[in-house]
Amino acid sequence: MLPFEKITLNDIVSEVHDGTLLGIPADYSGVPMTFTKELIKKKVKNLKLYCLPLTTIQGDMLIGSGCVTEIEAAAVSLGEFGQASRFQDAVINQRIKVKDSTCPALHAQLQATEKSVPFMPLRGIIGSDLLEYRDDWKVIKNPMECSGKEGEEIILLPAVQLDVLVFHATKSDMNGNIQIGRRRELATLAHASKKVFVTVEEIVDEDFYENEVNAAATLPALYIDGIAVSKNGAWPCGLTGKYNPDLEELKNYSLAAKNQNTFDSYMRVFLNSDNLKAAQ
Repeated sequence: MLPFEKITLNDIVSEVHDGTLLGIPADYSGVPMTFTKELIKKKVKNLKLYCLPLTTIQGDMLIGSGCVTEIEAAAVSLGEFGQASRFQDAVINQRIKVKDSTCPALHAQLQATEKSVPFMPLRGIIGSDLLEYRDDWKVIKNPMECSGKEGEEIILLPAVQLDVLVFHATKSDMNGNIQIGRRRELATLAHASKKVFVTVEEIVDEDFYENEVNAAATLPALYIDGIAVSKNGAWPCGLTGKYNPDLEELKNYSLAAKNQNTFDSYMRVFLNSDNLKAAQ
């Protein structure tokens, strides 16, 4: 008997409403693609995506499906398969608002929420043209005299708290702890989210905290609001230690996404497919 209640994909999808600020993991961090499919089927609107630090097929699909009105990210790309065409089309035609950012800034804003402070200082983006387009970032004089630099500028970035985070992981233990490996950005996302849901390949009959090595690669259950088992849940993206990306499927998507008509045709098939063809 598990000490927590397993939920379904639909239970997770029901927690995401129109206008939700949704946390988006990078393609190497466990992309919850079965969740994404069900979210698109729900026809949710006006999502705001916060990517740490980027998104690939997940974000592009959500944008192409008309689910997104705003995105904050360091990059939106299909990687070796080229441009994220539905994202680019939405930007050109002004269907979404883009809050252009950079990796350290995205981390810093979430870290401010982790620490329960209203902002986080950052130095490295001073001089960047990003500042011209981010009126929510404030440049001030460093108030600390001990810096040894008279008149030094520092940037203050506002804390960001996400409404919902969803990611995919290899496994949960019997107590609801999640194995995230070296993907510590998932911990940052979780700490800065109001609700956190995880899809996993399996739930195993062990306690990750009984082993020092496993414990260091674990996100504690206290940050998790629900877990759903979803076999091959990251497909066609890969999952570290479990299966590789389906390069043929990612290529097919990149070609189909080049215009809205072929994207729509691809999605009609994709949304009704199962994930059994994912790499084992």
